[in-house]
Amino acid sequence: MNLSIVIPLLNEQESLNELHHWIAAVMQSNGFSYEIIFIDDGSTDGSWDIILALSKKYPEVKGIRFLRNFGKSQALHAGFEKASGEVVITMDADLQDNPEEIPELYNLIMEGNHDLVSGWKKKRYDSKLTKNLPSKLFNFAARKTSGVQLNDFNCGLKAYKQEVIKNIEVTGEMHRYIPVLAKNAGYSKITEKVVQHQARKYGTTKFGVNRFMNGFLDLITIWFLSRFGKQPMHLFGAWGALILFIGFILTLYLGIDKMFLNPGGRLITDRPQFYIALTAMVIGSQLFLAGFLGEIILRNNKHKDNYKISDQVNLD
Repeated sequence: MNLSIVIPLLNEQESLNELHHWIAAVMQSNGFSYEIIFIDDGSTDGSWDIILALSKKYPEVKGIRFLRNFGKSQALHAGFEKASGEVVITMDADLQDNPEEIPELYNLIMEGNHDLVSGWKKKRYDSKLTKNLPSKLFNFAARKTSGVQLNDFNCGLKAYKQEVIKNIEVTGEMHRYIPVLAKNAGYSKITEKVVQHQARKYGTTKFGVNRFMNGFLDLITIWFLSRFGKQPMHLFGAWGALILFIGFILTLYLGIDKMFLNPGGRLITDRPQFYIALTAMVIGSQLFLAGFLGEIILRNNKHKDNYKISDQVNLD
């Protein structure tokens, strides 16, 4: 199969039929073998009924339905597990991503020998204040933190080699930073392509203050995981050992001073150095223990999907 098109969605019933027919027309005109995997992330409208109707009429349409809303990252993870195309395309269901871009994205992967091609919505039709500005801040911070030089991490339209999506784990709100996850996994052939952005035709945007904050918190998380995720002892253990050593030296100094240099002086507990030493010993021990426990948890962690599927169609 040439292409798997993975489409997470939440309450997009107005756009699904139009989106399917648009994708199908592009696929057929280019002679691609393909599948479309819709992941209904707990929609409360008629989205799933439309997916069922499409799947009965078109065998290439497949669907996954979550028991409730678990988030876009979890929806992508579920779609990635089922995708079987040699190139996997992700796109949003709101008709703001243009399916006409898919053939060129496919060619960039197959002929350009890229691991990942990310869309860049250079000209946007979103509100400049509520979405454009936060996106620019996201992208600037992500570039500086990750070293992946993309202009638009947030673009839902991306193309991947199949092996890339099978070897990364998308959780939390990490869908924004899949290129960073891919780079950390060793897939460094990452590029971007300017893509056409469409104005939203139906419904309302799901972007809000909560997603804005979660995005920045996840950026900090992914920075930490990329640096110390495999070896937390290298961060916590190192700082813990250093602070513990400072506390030990201060304690040793106070003991020698009291016993040999100034035995008739004031009590150790009356000196500020005592409390500095005590605090350093406690904090150092806690940090060291945190690193040690992190290593144990990491080595005993068993992967478990953090979403529940209530139904699926045309999938084994």
